[in-house]
Amino acid sequence: MRALLLAILILVPACSPQAAGGATSSAAATATTAVHPTSGLEVIPLKITTPTGKAHAFRAEVARTPQEQAKGLMFRTEMGADEGMLFPYARPQLLSFWMKNTVLSLDLIFIGEDRRIINIAANATPYSETPIPSDGPGIAVLELNGGRAAQLGLVPGSKVEW
Repeated sequence: MRALLLAILILVPACSPQAAGGATSSAAATATTAVHPTSGLEVIPLKITTPTGKAHAFRAEVARTPQEQAKGLMFRTEMGADEGMLFPYARPQLLSFWMKNTVLSLDLIFIGEDRRIINIAANATPYSETPIPSDGPGIAVLELNGGRAAQLGLVPGSKVEW
């Protein structure tokens, strides 16, 4: 009987409004925060709208730290058509990427402070150590599968939202 009473007392706080609110908030946070199964990086929705108004939605892994950015998509052998990796920076700067240890051909989309595409380096060559620069100061780079930007009609001036 004492064990039953103890079990009931332990469960009561879980039914209180505060506990229920905490559980709901936690569940909502989990529903909106996705993690990529391979990289372990946060996955966020990202949308690109062309100057003609055509919009396309992506799910982007976010490489925030210098360590995450240094690894990027190295050694990855596949990525979905509507997936990508976003490399955000705290302040606008000239950006340069390379394809060292990157198996996939990628489109590198350089994004300016106004969140518009500055330039696109299409179909970057896997494993190349040749620097691929932005045409101006950027706040982010989005990597997509090689050729995807052209398929979707993405061009400089397209708006990127995340």
